[in-house]
Amino acid sequence: MSRTEHDAEETGDEVAGIVLDQVERLLAQHLTPALHTACDGAAGAAAWPADLWSALAESGLPLALVSEADGGFGLAAGTAARLIRRCPLPLPETVAGAALWAAAGGGASADALSLVPRGGPVRIAPQAEGFVLDGRVAQVPWGNSVAAFLLDAVDAAGVPQLVRIAAPGTIRDTHPNLAGEPRDTLDLTGCTVPADDIRAAPGWATEAGVPSVESVGAWARAQQMVGALETCLGSALDHAQERQQFGRPLAKFQAIQHMLAEAAGHVAAATAAADLAAACWGDPRFVLATAIAKARCGEAAGHVAAIGHQIHGAMGFTQEHPLHRATRRLWSWRDEFGSDALWQERIGRAVCAGGGAALWPMLVRLRGGAG
Repeated sequence: MSRTEHDAEETGDEVAGIVLDQVERLLAQHLTPALHTACDGAAGAAAWPADLWSALAESGLPLALVSEADGGFGLAAGTAARLIRRCPLPLPETVAGAALWAAAGGGASADALSLVPRGGPVRIAPQAEGFVLDGRVAQVPWGNSVAAFLLDAVDAAGVPQLVRIAAPGTIRDTHPNLAGEPRDTLDLTGCTVPADDIRAAPGWATEAGVPSVESVGAWARAQQMVGALETCLGSALDHAQERQQFGRPLAKFQAIQHMLAEAAGHVAAATAAADLAAACWGDPRFVLATAIAKARCGEAAGHVAAIGHQIHGAMGFTQEHPLHRATRRLWSWRDEFGSDALWQERIGRAVCAGGGAALWPMLVRLRGGAG
């Protein structure tokens, strides 16, 4: 069974199978090893995948998670999550960000959108023609290439707000992450935005906080990490079956079997957590489920990447072998939009705030639905 067929069977949705098959064809056509190398910045500054983005935009996929009533594709969140797992380039930020903005009452736009990680507080203040921003943000994915940004800000009363701004052209410097993907620093001081581009967060009352750009970014990164974990494990399995050592495949050695079993356990646990977070999109469980998914995927990233490289041996560390495309992204993404430790702390705070007696009901609601 192919990956597309498996995912379609998991969702029980024929439309999901059609969409995911379309994505596979687009990626097979455009996401070549040469493009991977260019986007990794191996030959200098990382390149924006213009042709791939145009193909994705023409297909309507940037609005995959926006409802049809709001002008989007209207995919189920589980299908959108599987879409995100397939594409390591800027599509995940746009899919998640466009859906959050639409849920907050903003208009739908298929333009390339980046999510701004939470750093120093960005403040907004009213002025004659809208609002003015004050703040500086770092580690913005593809900040020099996208059409707009979505970020968290606070007003004078300390109330969190969502802000969508057109690319301000104030990139101060660029420092790629470990995978070579561009991460930019933006100076937003004095940047003005109209009132229509500032919205209150969606009314998803939650036990672990309000939905925000940070939590939606963590949700997207968790889904992406599942895709990279699957790639890493699949590569390790293939190599162990094909590589001969002492006259037999590596997969016949008990030590290798134990390593593969450990990696498979981590991938299964991370996938289950990410699937739950996808199922919780748009309801009161979202932030807590996302916190668990991001923390669990981050934990799995360290173990699975280490095992993948250990099984591949020296060849897995070479630029020519594709393994590094998955492992370097795992190491990078686990720290973006909140590290394992940050989300584990928030889980702990949510549990402690409710008290010990509330823990089991919280877990029941998380697994079975909002109550």
